[in-house]
Amino acid sequence: MTLGVRLVAPLIILLLFIPIDFIKAEVITLTPETFSDKVKEKDTAWFVKFCVPWCKHCKKLGNLWEELGKAMEGDAEIEIGEVDCGISRSVCTKVEIHSYPTFKLFYNGEEVTKYQGKRDVESLRAFVVEETEKAAEKAQLEDKEL
Repeated sequence: MTLGVRLVAPLIILLLFIPIDFIKAEVITLTPETFSDKVKEKDTAWFVKFCVPWCKHCKKLGNLWEELGKAMEGDAEIEIGEVDCGISRSVCTKVEIHSYPTFKLFYNGEEVTKYQGKRDVESLRAFVVEETEKAAEKAQLEDKEL
């Protein structure tokens, strides 16, 4: 056995025993290169947090967005995303972000609504599920009219 295999094999075995809870939930970072294509995905809602690293209100959120991402795992119709407006100013300008943090829901490429409720996982989750259902129903009606 080579030295590399001797060092890597135990690490791989160790990783197999790490509980899934310790793996970071998927929150997708959106950039000017990916934002438009992602939020335009058919029959998919994107709940996006717009922040900047220096904002005290954004810092106060802590790991709330990751917790929401974890809570939404398994829901194929809802994606949780984030945009760093310090790096991706063009995206934030395009969707009219004027304060931080801002939370917006997009469906089929259209902005549906802005979230202004409580900042806890349960409230955020209930909001995104309810608003996604409304947006999906509306899109379905519009498709039938065509």
